[in-house]
Amino acid sequence: MIMKRRYFVIWSCMLLCMAPIANCFSQNDSVEVVLTNLGSSVNSKWKDFCPVINADGSVLMFTSRRPVTSKELKAKEDGLERIYVAKFNQATKSYENATLLGEEVNAPGRNNSAIALSNDGQSLLVYRDEDDGNGEIWESRLKGDAWTIARKLPAPINSKFHESTACYAPDGNTIYFISQREGGIGGRDIWYCKRQSGGAWGEAINMGKTLNTSDDEEGIYLHPDGVTMYFSSKAHGSMGGYDLFFSKLENGIWSAPKSMGAPFNSSGHDVFLVLDASANKGYYTSAMKGGVGDEDIYLVSFNRKVKEAGPRLTLLKGKVYDEKSGQVLEAALEIINNTTGEVVKNIATNSATGRYMVSLPGGINYGISVNAKGYLFNSVNVNMPDSAGYVEVEKDIPMKRIEVGTTIVLNNIFYDFDKASLRKESISELDRLTALLKENASMRIELSSHTDSKGTDEYNDKLSQMRAQSVVDYLKYRGINADRLVAKGYGESKPVATNETDEGRQLNRRTEFKILSK
Repeated sequence: MIMKRRYFVIWSCMLLCMAPIANCFSQNDSVEVVLTNLGSSVNSKWKDFCPVINADGSVLMFTSRRPVTSKELKAKEDGLERIYVAKFNQATKSYENATLLGEEVNAPGRNNSAIALSNDGQSLLVYRDEDDGNGEIWESRLKGDAWTIARKLPAPINSKFHESTACYAPDGNTIYFISQREGGIGGRDIWYCKRQSGGAWGEAINMGKTLNTSDDEEGIYLHPDGVTMYFSSKAHGSMGGYDLFFSKLENGIWSAPKSMGAPFNSSGHDVFLVLDASANKGYYTSAMKGGVGDEDIYLVSFNRKVKEAGPRLTLLKGKVYDEKSGQVLEAALEIINNTTGEVVKNIATNSATGRYMVSLPGGINYGISVNAKGYLFNSVNVNMPDSAGYVEVEKDIPMKRIEVGTTIVLNNIFYDFDKASLRKESISELDRLTALLKENASMRIELSSHTDSKGTDEYNDKLSQMRAQSVVDYLKYRGINADRLVAKGYGESKPVATNETDEGRQLNRRTEFKILSK
């Protein structure tokens, strides 16, 4: 596969702090933008456009006009718009040959275009045209390795007017979309809907005059950081046709749009740019000369001369599996802000791969509870310091079956320093344990606390016993019979790691529960 490359140097005065692509370069600094044609594994001699990716770019979907049916092939002209998928091969560092999605997504006789892929790659938004000339937004979900039959999104997202492009917010509970409906500011405007507590979508709300104009907006995309929005507009000082712009959410208000500058904007139409979670690379459609076809998809790489932290974002990913057999599991993950107790997001692993992926704002202590049928819940703690920029965390999570003798570490139980009092960040974890005991009404468990080797044996034994008792006392307060609970402090007698390092001592300071009978 031949990779065609184009190089550009963009000065900071053009980028104007293009977060998260750039973080406030000084006047003398520059960033090199490299456009690399993805080659014939993705592109064809026909029009290939509108790339969408999951958060780490391991899955790329795009729309192509390449002919497929015998009638199209015979005519040797552009076919209908159809959606293709290409997966990134880590060994070759390139995308494998793109494949056509089935009729569950590509409805026969219709133009079908990929317009958004969720961060975890499990949900796809599709544009599909209608007999009356309007277009609507449809959604398909990945179940195992197969996509479900696409369903039209309900009102108020779709209307009797034209809806063209859309994107998900990182939490999956907000959809931003472009609509030509009445009540807007111009022709095509940016709108959004939020999912209500019962699952229905709330009213469509116009994004207002900061982003929308009396002209048209198009190609909406919200970065996984949740605060940087990219879109195209014919206004905002466009160089001609649609130009690419970005806006940043600051203190609950979207900033005035700034132009992406060259090479992204030209005198023609410039629409559709997506970036991965790191903001170091993205994907873009261009009709520049020297490509594979009329319109090709390019990899956009940002080579900065100044080291930057990138967006303040944690990309958490991994797989859930049976600890003994290694079999991957379909599991539900609940992500909690341990400081506030708020449930940030509920996600599920893919049933065929056991994999999950989620983008989370950085600088927060997260608790993650994993549940799978027939297994004890497992808890994971991800605590990113305030100073962290972009961080990728790989967490493969083993699950243990509900069996006598099974022990689980409660990673989200926290105590005040050198005390037995439970901190409020522990409440979500304790409530999960309460729910488990109520669901298994005959289960009897031992709650144990462990310390590192600092301090005397006598002191550590006493502190660990008090901490274990604190957990038992909370469970009793929540209605669990005391006969089902045993508190045991083991002090430093059962280390699981070395006490010679900070990391090892942290692992040794833990709270566990063990099933005594069920």
